Amino acid sequence: MSEDKQDFKAKSTRVDPGNPLADAKALAIGLKTTLTEFFRTPVTVEYPEEKSPRSERYRGRHYLRRYENGLERCIGCELCAAACPVGCILVVAAENTPEQQERKIGSPGERYAKVYEINMLRCIFCGYCEEACPVQAIVLGPEYELSDTSREKFIYGKDRLLESLPPDAES
Repeated sequence: MSEDKQDFKAKSTRVDPGNPLADAKALAIGLKTTLTEFFRTPVTVEYPEEKSPRSERYRGRHYLRRYENGLERCIGCELCAAACPVGCILVVAAENTPEQQERKIGSPGERYAKVYEINMLRCIFCGYCEEACPVQAIVLGPEYELSDTSREKFIYGKDRLLESLPPDAES
């Protein structure tokens, strides 16, 4: 080894193996840190029973909203699917009929979303779909517990996305 490397090694070693006072000082510093942390109050949240608060702007699970009379808000314009950067939304529009509106199927306009699916595994929860919707039909709610047992269950259809009917609109 060259002299420069030997000098560097000699200067870089901080522990003096023959100095018991240095060892005791290092031990005292470590014990001080341990005891300080031991007597602090814990900040652990008991998750299933207690949930940590979410901000007002948090974007979680998607919901399709309804009007007060029970009709769907979605008019099948597919703007949400066009705005989605990852392409996780599928909308297939169909023409509305008066019979469907009476049975609370469809929307008040000419068209409605016959098929509305969101692949939640691909979704990045950016909120662009919510911003693109002209009738505020899709909203991102505060729910964040989205676990399931198979990949197929993460494709949410209208049955899982639609809000329930208001009590006065049910027939």
